[in-house]
Amino acid sequence: MADKIQRMSSEHGVMIFSKSTCCLCYAVTILFRDLGVDPYVHELDHDSDGKDMEKALMRMGCNASVPAVFIGGKLVGSTNEVMSLHLKGSLIQLLKPYLPD
Repeated sequence: MADKIQRMSSEHGVMIFSKSTCCLCYAVTILFRDLGVDPYVHELDHDSDGKDMEKALMRMGCNASVPAVFIGGKLVGSTNEVMSLHLKGSLIQLLKPYLPD
């Protein structure tokens, strides 16, 4: 399952593994959109492999299974890591390659 996650995250510059009922997932998605990036959002609760993907995300190092944010194919983390990067001004640097010109 980790291979599937890695493949999917490599195919999209900015990817969020999410659940449609998760308010923190929604907040992180809106943050990226407000910063000018349109992330690819994969709703785990709409995927038949979703439960297994959640477990794989936790094994990959996500301290919460959702939201799991990948930028440039690399796991950034969940809400805490994303917000910490944003507050330090580092998130926008990671997103620069994916911002429209």
